Parts: sequence; structure tokens; C-alpha cells
Amino acid sequence: MLPLLPPSNDPKVVRAAVHPAIGIARVGNSQNEFFIGPEITDPLPAPAGFYKDSTGAMKRQAARFRVYGLNAGGQVVCELTPDVADVSWTAHIVNAKAAWYQFQLAMDIPEAHSAPPSLLRNSGVQDRSTLRIDPGLRSIAGVNQCGAGFEFDSGMFLNTKVYLGELRTDDKGRLLVLGGRGVSGSPANAPLPDFANNDGWFDDTSDGPVTAAVHINGQAIPVDPAWVVVAPPNYGPNIRSARTMYDLMFDNFVREGWLPFPEKVSFARHIYPMFRRLVELQWVNRGFAVQFGWGGRSHFYEPGFMEKLASPDPALEEFRRQVANAFRRQDRDGVSPIGWPWIYGDSVALPATDSPRQFTALTESQLRMLDLWADGQFEADFDSIAAEPRSLDDVPLAEQPSALDEAALTFCLADAFHPGCEMTWVVRHTSMFRTPFRVRHSVPGSVEPSYGSQLTPETAVSLGGPLGPQRAGTVTRWQAVPWQADAASCRYGYYLGYGPKYDPFLPAFWPARVPNQVLTEEDYEKAMDASLPKDERLKAFHSRANWFRTLGDKDVVQAMVAGFGKMGVVEMRPGAENDPDLPSAMQVESKPGLIGNGRPPGAHVASVLVHVPEAANEAAAPGAIAQAIAHVGHPAERVLAGFVSKLHRFPKGLLKR
Repeated sequence: MLPLLPPSNDPKVVRAAVHPAIGIARVGNSQNEFFIGPEITDPLPAPAGFYKDSTGAMKRQAARFRVYGLNAGGQVVCELTPDVADVSWTAHIVNAKAAWYQFQLAMDIPEAHSAPPSLLRNSGVQDRSTLRIDPGLRSIAGVNQCGAGFEFDSGMFLNTKVYLGELRTDDKGRLLVLGGRGVSGSPANAPLPDFANNDGWFDDTSDGPVTAAVHINGQAIPVDPAWVVVAPPNYGPNIRSARTMYDLMFDNFVREGWLPFPEKVSFARHIYPMFRRLVELQWVNRGFAVQFGWGGRSHFYEPGFMEKLASPDPALEEFRRQVANAFRRQDRDGVSPIGWPWIYGDSVALPATDSPRQFTALTESQLRMLDLWADGQFEADFDSIAAEPRSLDDVPLAEQPSALDEAALTFCLADAFHPGCEMTWVVRHTSMFRTPFRVRHSVPGSVEPSYGSQLTPETAVSLGGPLGPQRAGTVTRWQAVPWQADAASCRYGYYLGYGPKYDPFLPAFWPARVPNQVLTEEDYEKAMDASLPKDERLKAFHSRANWFRTLGDKDVVQAMVAGFGKMGVVEMRPGAENDPDLPSAMQVESKPGLIGNGRPPGAHVASVLVHVPEAANEAAAPGAIAQAIAHVGHPAERVLAGFVSKLHRFPKGLLKR
């Protein structure tokens, strides 16, 4: 959280601010049900079945916004609810993906110059406005408001109406923004050949400004606005990745001098989360499960292990140093898959290049904290973890705004910006922000200049380019269209084929949001069945099924478009009590529905995925794929092999500059 302002006795509200500064909504195909996104970094887990409705459809995640009154010193006086002030809300969300440029690679890294050019999507469409799904502004005020007049339902894509979401208010007049229902389509039934750039297609993700007008006793006061991002679903809602969007933005603002680096590194606040997140990933990737999961070599929760990590004892300095050294440093081992975290990076390609961004590293601030921890220069406050708030009501009023800002971004990924889940590489640039975490809004009515038929890296990051003040739709336009194409392409392993054999499950792309291997309900029930022999229970617990198995082996992108709401959600379930061989809590995949030509939900097929560059040539594909499968050395029925455009970023290799 941000540093707290000193306490004040001044109760007069002279201005206000909307929080979270960036709210995150998520699409879902449930017609009527939704839930509110995380408002604390460690919320209590929802009960099993919470994220699906009674029909099995995925609920939408709503972003809830509050407005806080501030005094002349900037201290929080109160939340502005109807008994304190008159508040009206306005939001404008747009999907501009189809009218923007292709994603090839993050454009602020050196490797961008070696990627194919970023040309306009749908370049043959002359009237670019027909590609921009823009329903206009919607406003709302009062309590428990919803329904007609508050829906973003008038935007069009090539004369096809697309519903992007709606506004509501709760019983305190707070704003709820709901996004679309996961509808992606092509009016002309265009194919889906690419992970990110599919002409003729749309989806119903979006983003845009959120503003509030506040009157106290009839007097208007200025209000700092917010932004909302409507993202794909979160299939691992209790799991935080190794590097979150909050981590990345915090590091941005520290390096810019907008925020201070912590005066004292806290084990509970800064170090423990790095270890905890690696452990959490055991529930969505088998490779992480074997290393960091229950019974694994680096299972940090084992008795005595966490106590050693939390101790500043000088005798443990070398122990801490070796653990810190296991985390990847891009200037030291960025090209190696061995360093933690085992996540692909912004310039991932196969065959691998010598780019230090082939894999992800923690932020500079996180690594600096690890170094101080290794030196014993940290606050030994591990016991305070038990007292962490589990709901926003447990957070002191003065801390609630920063808690909301952090919670929304903690459950967003800053792993491989390739292009990414919720937001992409553009958020690394503070030119987009007016203050920490608060997006700069463009002047109403202003028109963005044309950047031509091709967006170059130089133009993308230039002064006066697209990374300045933002307009509705400009944050998510860099993402894949439709998002399902990217989600279905972001799996794991891949480091096989004709490259060196490494691991069939590692590295991974975004397992915290798009799982790789999961503990199924069937195996969970066996593990919990005390009447079964212990070895059978342990075998079931350690088994992991391919999360993508229900999509089948063919047309997986089309299957994801049609059936994303049937995919399983990894949920918290009770574990074994008083059993030293099994954990007391487990995260289990809710039973998925059968999609397309997918395998039944109970099928245990942990497919090995192989990228075959030669298969880009249709004529050569059958022979190349057969050779790749033989090279892998796994049973053919367990191998999915073919050309993966997501991994073919440098067809001519890295260019020297």
C-alpha cells in the first residue's frame, strides 16, 4: 500500500477521489449473475461453485468504484455515500481492437525491431469507425439502480450490434461496471488463424474512463477520476502470479521517483508474497506443483522452512542468499529457463533466441527487496501475517483507497506481455499516468492523430504517440482479438520439438489466469476418501489433468470461443484434517463441461505441446509433425504438435542494431 498521510483533525471535504484508480471487470456468459472483484489483496475464498451460475455459465466480475472525500491536506475524511453527498457517475467503455494495429511484440523492447511489422488490423476497411465498438457515455446516480438506459448496448462492429456491458449502483450508491458476456464473433465467418490478429473478428472486452460528479450541500467539488478495464475471465481466482500488475506499476513509479522505495523491507509485506505465489501456482501447473507444491523440494510452507526464511539470523545469511539467487536476473541468466519464476517473457520465441527477455524476471524493486532480505536487512514480522485484513471493512478508513488500488491490480498479471491477459506492455510507461496508478484522461472531444498504415516501435514510444493521455478503448486495443485465441494458445512447455529437451510442463505463460494442469474433482474426492489406501489417495492428489483437455485436439481456438464459460475454475476446497501427508486446503478444478471434440472431464491427459516451426508450410506439415512427435519421446496420443504462431516471432532471427 502507499505511504499513509499523517493524521488530521480537519473534517472538511474539499475534493474527492474515485478508487480503485483502475478497476477490473471480467466477461462471463451468465445472463443474470455476477460478483464483485477483489477489494483486498488476500480476500476470503469463495465457496465451491461460486463462480458459475446454476446453469454452469461463468459469472461476470463487476468492478466496484467508491468515491472518498479528502480534506485540504489530502487525508481521507470519509467515503462519500448518499447520506453525505450527492454522487453521479459517468463511464465510457469502448472496444477498439479491430481498428488498431496488429500485436507482434512489445514495442518498447529492442527485439521489437526484429518482429514482423505492426500493420493495421482489417486494413481493407476504409471507414475505420465501423471497426470501433463505441456505445457512447452512460451515466447513473442513486442507489440500487440498473436496467434500461444504463447498458452499453448500441456499439457496432461492421453493422453488427455488440453489447459491451452496463452500469449499476449498489445500496450505497457505489458504481458497478459490468462488461460483456464473452461474445466473440465474425459477421463474415472469417477464420481464426492467429493468436492475436484475426481480421473480421470482434470480442466484447473494453476499457475507458470512469468519472464522478460530487455535490456536498449543493456545492460541487473536484474529483480525481478512475479507469475501468474489462478483461477475460479469471480461471484461478485465488491465485496470484509471481509478478503482479501492482508489482510492475509500483516499480514503475519508484523508478520514476513518484513513490518511495520502502524505508524498511517487511518480510510479511514484501518477501513472503514472493514465496507464497510460487506455492500457489502448484494448483495450476504440474511443474510448479512438483517443485513448490505439497511435498515438493521447495515447498516453503513445510514446518521450519518458512521460519528459516522469516528469520534475520546472520547464521542463515547464506541460506537466504542461495534462495534469493534462485530468482532470475535478466542480465545474468535471462536466457536460461532455470531461474525463478518459470514463466515465459516478452520476447519468447521458439527456437529460442539469445534475448534476455525470453523469460520473465521479477521487477527491479522486488529483486532489490530480495537482496536486502538476503543481507538480513528486513523487518522480521512474519507473525503479523495472521492479522492481515480479509475484507475491506477490516481496513482502516485512511488505508481503504490504496487497498482498493492494490487489490484490483494484484489479481492482474504482469507476466509475459505477449500481449498479456488484462493489460499489456504500455503500462510500463508513466506517460500514461497522471499520478501513481491513475490513468491520464485525454481532453474530451480531442482526436487522436493517425499513425499511418504501420505502427513502428519509434512512433509507439515517441512523445505525442499513443502512450500519452488515454481515450476510451485505448488500453485494451493492444490485446489479442478475440481474446479466446490467445488464451487457447498460451499453454506450457513448448520447449521441446527440435530444441533442447527441458520440461514438458515448464515454462508456462499465464497459469494463474489460464491454468495448465489441475487437480480434478474426481482426484480430489479420492484424496479425501479416508476409506481408500493411503498410496491410492496420494497418487490421486499428486495427479494433474490437462486443463485444456475438454477443448479437444482440433480447432481449439474455435472451441474456446464457443465454450469458454464451460472451462473449469480452480476453487478452494477443504483439505485433509490431521493428516501429515495431505494439505489442509486444496484448490480444485470445478467440473468442466464437454466442449467441441474435447475429452470427457474425467480424462487424465496431460498433453505435451510441441511447436513445430516447419509446420507453417502446409505441404511440409504432416512429415514435420510426425518427426517432432517421434523426437519428443512421449506416446503419440499424449502429444499435441503443430505450428504455434505465438512462438514464431522472429522469422529472420534477431536483427543486429
